[in-house]
Amino acid sequence: MDEHELMGRMKISKAVAKMAVPSVISSLVTVVYNMADTFFVGQTGDSLQVAAVSLTNPIFILMMAFANMLGMGGSAVLSVALGGKDEKRAKNASSFVTYASLIIGVVFAAVLILFMNPILALFGANEQTFEFARGYTFHISYGAPFIIWSAAASFIVRAEGASKEAMIGSMIGTIANIVLDPIFISGLGQGTAGAAIATTIGNVLASAYYLWYFLKKSRLLSIRWKDFTVRGGIMKRTCASGLPTAIFSALMSVSTIVLNQLLVAYGNDPVAAIGIVFKANMFITFLQMGLANGVQPLLGYNYGSGNMERFRGVERYTKKCCLVAGIAATVLYFVFREPIIRLFINNEGVVAYGVEMLVAYMLSGPVIGLLFVNMNCMQSVGHAFPATVLSVLRQGILLIPLLYLLRFLFGLDGVILGQSVTDYIAVILSVVLWRYIRGKLETKGDNPGSESENR
Repeated sequence: MDEHELMGRMKISKAVAKMAVPSVISSLVTVVYNMADTFFVGQTGDSLQVAAVSLTNPIFILMMAFANMLGMGGSAVLSVALGGKDEKRAKNASSFVTYASLIIGVVFAAVLILFMNPILALFGANEQTFEFARGYTFHISYGAPFIIWSAAASFIVRAEGASKEAMIGSMIGTIANIVLDPIFISGLGQGTAGAAIATTIGNVLASAYYLWYFLKKSRLLSIRWKDFTVRGGIMKRTCASGLPTAIFSALMSVSTIVLNQLLVAYGNDPVAAIGIVFKANMFITFLQMGLANGVQPLLGYNYGSGNMERFRGVERYTKKCCLVAGIAATVLYFVFREPIIRLFINNEGVVAYGVEMLVAYMLSGPVIGLLFVNMNCMQSVGHAFPATVLSVLRQGILLIPLLYLLRFLFGLDGVILGQSVTDYIAVILSVVLWRYIRGKLETKGDNPGSESENR
């Protein structure tokens, strides 16, 4: 199918479904992928190993911060280029994302290996969990280039309209991880280190698939060095457009470190529990994030081509889908909250903390998708700064002080409620900001024109 038919003329509900369903599946595959390590480590029955995986989770989140910045930013640039029928710029954008991912991955690996001990101490690892955390960190570190590029490449492939292929790449890595986890963790007795080895191998395989796709299947995407450039606004626009998503992920890493440091004062069981809850709650969050991210190419294309009526239709329909999906997922989780925690580990202390934490985290589940859709709308029309502010507030400037304030007021219960309180504030602010930006666009008749005019 011609990408212009899909992006610009197909019935909105059908176009959203075609773009969003594979994106949702990819997001849920990512959830399963992230759950796998915690699940299989939990089957050892050792709460200390589960706690160690929870403590090192910020490392993987930080890798995703860079991947999301490049992937979402590159996707936004690519979508506008396709809307303007600028194939050369599309090749420049995809090549930039590839080489930037690899360079950042190598630097990331070097930093982790050279400064592993102080990093783990900062994350809250104590004498009981340190060796488990160290084993996981070492084996995840050399996988950084593959982890970052495979995640970024999925966004780029989806922006071309190849949502199915983007989904396949994600599934390859996930299936490999799920198959290899029990082999390395239990079969070979590697524990947390085995979980990291399986994760790295899965991402190597996913990267190999995307390499094949770029070289053999795509006519618009490039990984050729001659197409790599930081000029013409490629690097600036990619980083600026992807910055909100990157800051969201990076500050999620920082807030997770702070959260773990606060919880470890109550023992290792709450740390293990929050690691399980964080992974389990990703289903509700990533379900809606997948919907929002899936339609980003539609939003970018129609803004790039000046079709704001279709842009608004995609926005409204996607928000309705997010609300329905968020409510349904939250109700399901509430009903099965204890079995969900016991699925990961059958330690009574961890389960008791986990059930309480899961209920608290689910409170914002029905509405969090509105935040993601509003942020994607802002990025698609070139207003990345307000979306960046929302990301900073939700995962940093607002959340971290709230965690300390709520702990002071309500102790452990306050710490557990911090994320949901922050989510509701961020959702309300996103509605206000997007209505203001949209009103300005409609009043002025803002049109991006051709991409070449903006460079």
